[in-house]
Amino acid sequence: MAGRSTLSRVSLIFACGTALFSDGYANNIIGSVNTLLGRIYGTAALTSKNYSNTLSSVAFAGTVVGMLAFGYISDKLGRKFGMMSATAIVALFSGLSAASSGANHSFGGMIAMLCACRFLLGIGIGAEYPCGSVSASEQSEEEGISKNAQHRWLVLATNSMIDFGFVVGAFVPLVLYWIFGDNHLRAVWRLSLGLGVVPAVLVFFWRLRMEEPTRFKKDSMKNTRIPYLLAFKRYWKGFLGIALSWFIYDFITYPFGIYSSTIVDSITGNSTSLTVVFGWSVVINLFYIPGTICGAFVIDFLGPKATMITGLLAQAVIGFIMSGLYDKLTQHVGAFAVVYGIFLSFGEFGPGNCLGVLAAKTGPTAIRGQYYGIAAATGKIGAFIGTWVFPIIINDFGGSTSQKGNTGPFWIASGLAILSALVTFFLVKPLSHDGMIEEDEKFREYLEAHGFDTSTMGLHETETTSTASIEKYDDTEEKVVAAA
Repeated sequence: MAGRSTLSRVSLIFACGTALFSDGYANNIIGSVNTLLGRIYGTAALTSKNYSNTLSSVAFAGTVVGMLAFGYISDKLGRKFGMMSATAIVALFSGLSAASSGANHSFGGMIAMLCACRFLLGIGIGAEYPCGSVSASEQSEEEGISKNAQHRWLVLATNSMIDFGFVVGAFVPLVLYWIFGDNHLRAVWRLSLGLGVVPAVLVFFWRLRMEEPTRFKKDSMKNTRIPYLLAFKRYWKGFLGIALSWFIYDFITYPFGIYSSTIVDSITGNSTSLTVVFGWSVVINLFYIPGTICGAFVIDFLGPKATMITGLLAQAVIGFIMSGLYDKLTQHVGAFAVVYGIFLSFGEFGPGNCLGVLAAKTGPTAIRGQYYGIAAATGKIGAFIGTWVFPIIINDFGGSTSQKGNTGPFWIASGLAILSALVTFFLVKPLSHDGMIEEDEKFREYLEAHGFDTSTMGLHETETTSTASIEKYDDTEEKVVAAA
């Protein structure tokens, strides 16, 4: 009975967080699409008006809008409404991205439509953070989840899903290229984008029967005004630490992930074989997986703060090694891929896993969507800036064909990782198990001490499902599991 109850609770955590797979997939697939478009239309066509950089970064702009807008929606209209809207947006604009076309089939018109669809797709992806991730975090402290596994299940359902999206986003173009070959590269890039519809639709139906999390029912401010000034005075320091660390992490990670195809292309001597380019991209992206999985099984024992600092410092060390031994590593593509992959893996072990947990669980339920959304949006701004700045850095250091041009970004990334570790150490507070429950109680006491009427918090009787119907739903779900 207890095992089935735990399985039921864990499935709800994954139902909330799994849609973040679309984030990893959509952000990584565009790197391969850029490579394909360059082969079809020529590199000069993509670089003449910064089409390549625009395609890589426009989804980040949409993601920021989605995070900010749906942070408010998540707190005021509900987690489920936000999640269902998010998956619908992702499904729709993934399909439209694949169908992009310009007037008279012009290249510029096609890119313009593709950019517009990517921006709107980004809004749906951004919505998942303050809606899906926040709901997953609240589900992770429900009755039936072991205290020593609360952070683990949250990580596996959120950041690990993003990383699986990165891997699949690298693998799908390779498989499609094997199927269609050099003569049908248009089919490869369009199907690569269009397949993003599938996970979004599946998650949409998975979420249909979900209820609002217990924490939201008890401590939300859906039906009352939110005292933003009081919340700011209480949480500004920890929030600043998380937001700054997220900015630095995404500034480092997303450019490296998106341009992995370009880096491998350079290391393999600009190989004309897309099998080689995409194949090594898959290998590199696979290194995200051990980082996030290992980190998930460590985070409950070290705590999110200590785990994050450990990952950042280890990532810095690997980055310095890559810079110092670049000449030797690039003589063997396998060696370069392994060390580069370890660099990415430690990023997932630390900040990749821990930032979402800290952002979701250090603030109160009443403003959790906005707290998380603004912090995550700050990170995406870092990613947006990084996708534009890193190519400039490479060019200023002598271009991608020079040693300095290829090692410079690693020196910078390693230094920023150390800075992020210091920010985390001094500004971010440690997080305990059942921390959300404790924080909600402290926030209520804080508000009451400042004259706020906390009796208006939580959902009204008519907005909640009765205990009997919840038990009936759980009992039905457990019978289905038992039958399976």
